[in-house]
Amino acid sequence: ALIDMYARCGCIEYAHQVFDNMPTRDDVSWNAMIVAYAQHGQGKEAIRLFEKMQLEGVKMDCATFIGVLSACSHAGLVDEGYLFFASMHQDY
Repeated sequence: ALIDMYARCGCIEYAHQVFDNMPTRDDVSWNAMIVAYAQHGQGKEAIRLFEKMQLEGVKMDCATFIGVLSACSHAGLVDEGYLFFASMHQDY
């Protein structure tokens, strides 16, 4: 909830600090941070976090893919968005 609140207030740095200082992160916290980056046009950061989420073995859900596709859309990352969309159908 704090990540979302800071992101909605435009304080993406504070949202990221809360995320970084969490002792354990679940899929909801990962998704909130990805969506926060997406809403602020920071598509590459959202993608970086998505990839880190994959590496850490966190289970992804539809909210995760909506977040990363939204990030690609807002940042004009069409090719990356297409690759994530294709991956969503093939891998998940």
